[in-house]
Amino acid sequence: MQQIYDFVADTLNARQQMFSDIADEIWDHPETRFEEFWSAERLAGALEEEGFSVAREAGAIPNAFIASIGSGKPVIAVLGEYDALAGLSQQAHCPQPRSTTPGANGHGCGHNLLGTAAFAAAVAAKAWLEQHGGEGTLRFYGCPGEEGGSGKTFMVREGLFDDVDAAVTWHPEAFAGMFSSSTLANIQAAWRFTGVAAHAANSPHLGRSALDAVTLMTTGSNFLNEHIIEKARVHYAITDTGGISPNVVQAQAEVLYLIRAPEMADAQQIYQRIEKIAQGAALMTETQVSCRFEKACSSYLPNRTLEAAMYHAVQHYATPEWNEEELAFARQIRDTLSENDLQNSLQNIARTGADAGTAFARRHQQTLLIDEVAPYVANDGILPGSTDVGDVSWKTPVAQCFSPCFTVGTPLHTWQLVSQGRTSIAHKGMLHAGKIMAATAIKLFNDPALLQACQHELAQQLAERPYQCPIPKNVTPSPLK
Repeated sequence: MQQIYDFVADTLNARQQMFSDIADEIWDHPETRFEEFWSAERLAGALEEEGFSVAREAGAIPNAFIASIGSGKPVIAVLGEYDALAGLSQQAHCPQPRSTTPGANGHGCGHNLLGTAAFAAAVAAKAWLEQHGGEGTLRFYGCPGEEGGSGKTFMVREGLFDDVDAAVTWHPEAFAGMFSSSTLANIQAAWRFTGVAAHAANSPHLGRSALDAVTLMTTGSNFLNEHIIEKARVHYAITDTGGISPNVVQAQAEVLYLIRAPEMADAQQIYQRIEKIAQGAALMTETQVSCRFEKACSSYLPNRTLEAAMYHAVQHYATPEWNEEELAFARQIRDTLSENDLQNSLQNIARTGADAGTAFARRHQQTLLIDEVAPYVANDGILPGSTDVGDVSWKTPVAQCFSPCFTVGTPLHTWQLVSQGRTSIAHKGMLHAGKIMAATAIKLFNDPALLQACQHELAQQLAERPYQCPIPKNVTPSPLK
């Protein structure tokens, strides 16, 4: 492996400015789910320039694409994302909440880095295969709509991963280590109520309030929280209040729900109960209600064999070296964070390594930028978030790592993360992740026994728990309203 590690590092180090530039350009064009027109094309075009064949709008999914090189088996995939979040516009490299475009989009989860590191990994793996030989197909999957859209789940439903033998990916974090836990499955659906408008003072008895129905529904679901399994979560946002005139009985209103649970079966049961609450709210207010199923994603299924192989690469590349300027900016960001922010970040780090992870997190309570690899422990814990990588992991063996791209304590989906996403700290972590994924992909091409062992592990899991895509066939990807 040493030859592979050195080759990958030399290849990516020689082109690090190009990768940093692409990540920054995507940061400059933050686009939300299924509207990543600029970002998807920037990566697709870069892959074509590197000699990959690109199929755009893969599976008829907006801004999904597959870039391929080689032929035959095995088929090894690298997964990339590039979507941003609404309302998180923030000036780069700035330790105060400041935006030149308030309310606009921002890369609050580091996906400008995520997709670019995957691109870097594909470039390095391609270069190795061309220089050292080897059969098989290398693919880059351009995956839109991770944030609230479950783009990969739609891609799985359309059969785009059916012939993939293994896949690698990563996520920006405050540390270097492995994503070794399951995640929560989720379902996202909106309920729209339709009533009757009326003058709220002169003739309120003639009106039937859709907003009252939404209020009753949210009240009912809040009471439901006491009667669902412990790790489940029910979130909602009122996306249409029916207007801004209090003297009009609102004739329409809508509420969007995100339901999370450890397994899809649990989420589906909660979804059915919430549907009953919606029907009850409609009955109480004499309104009509309809449900719009938007998306879903399954829990993440760890593959311990592939994780162990990837962790060897994590250990080899260790962590980036941080300079004084980077540490100084990290200190400025830390000063904006609360003690709760820090403890939450440390808890997330600890979750990845059981007792060893807890000890690791304690050692870094005062650390700004971590310079030590977190321990890897296969554990049965469940991370409280969700990812559409989950559905890919039920179709093919997947491993994903974390790479340090921001200050310890930085919460995801915040202005602080957006601010750090266009810095040398983020660039170093991104390149680090690209090296890990490239080395792991090359190992899969070179070691048929490893690939077979990964697939055998997944087959055993599926024999006990068969997979079914949680998104109905008639549901189409929906941009953020």
